[in-house]
Amino acid sequence: MKIRYVIPALAAAAALALTGCTNTEGGDTTPTSKAAEGIQPDAAAVALLPAEIKDSGDLRIGTDAEYPPNEMKDDNGNPVGWGVELADAVAAKLGLTPKWEIMDFGGIIPRIQGGTLDMGSSSFTDNAERQKSVDFVNFLNAGSQWAAPKGSTVDPENACGLTIAVQADTVQYTDELPARSKKCVDEGKKKIEILSFPGQAEATAAVLSDRAAAVTGDSPVIGDAVKQTGGKLELIGQLFDAAPYGFATPKGGELTKAVQAALQSLMDDGTYTKILTDAGVEAGALTTATINAGK
Repeated sequence: MKIRYVIPALAAAAALALTGCTNTEGGDTTPTSKAAEGIQPDAAAVALLPAEIKDSGDLRIGTDAEYPPNEMKDDNGNPVGWGVELADAVAAKLGLTPKWEIMDFGGIIPRIQGGTLDMGSSSFTDNAERQKSVDFVNFLNAGSQWAAPKGSTVDPENACGLTIAVQADTVQYTDELPARSKKCVDEGKKKIEILSFPGQAEATAAVLSDRAAAVTGDSPVIGDAVKQTGGKLELIGQLFDAAPYGFATPKGGELTKAVQAALQSLMDDGTYTKILTDAGVEAGALTTATINAGK
């Protein structure tokens, strides 16, 4: 699926950030992708569903929709992207209708814990800290990557004193940049100024407008941002901290096994590979649907 993600959209997103708008939205939406068309339920996966979800016929999914090309909004405000397509396909394998709710990234896991969402599909990096709250069904290997204006001399390993843009609540915001900044201070150098935004588009726009020297994020997202800026940004440094993405599900619940079985069925019949290949992220494809593989 080709994603439209152009400079005017970045500028508009930045303007929204300046006026204090967020991406938190109530209500749910109907499926927006065609990935689930023609997919028949997998009986073995359906048999693993919790009774209340099976009886409802719905799979309530939360997403941030501010992380193109994985999850974003179309012109009508509905969630699209290859992450949305894959989750729609999982729901189809489970014989369920996906009911999407767009919200702030930081609110998804608490909503799963509270029982008002069944699953989170929002480019979650599976790590030990998040596993304390939810389980993860892993579907892609990704890493972190930096980008900066073309011709920049910024070095991720020597960014002390610089302002670096990042989406709030991501692992780059909670783990990577604080650790890098602490190292700077411990060495007697200036700390890294962390400029956070509610969405990835705003973080990328901050670099394009010279408010930040570079941006850090998940490798598929940063790679797409570079491609869509028409050469104004380029990847810098090496991909690092490789870790799996996962669908977030209730901790210790029956749904985790059901989602794992549905995803494995998609891997086995080729649907999974097609979705990733069409999006250009097949390099991170897995052959087995794992649970809590992040460290």
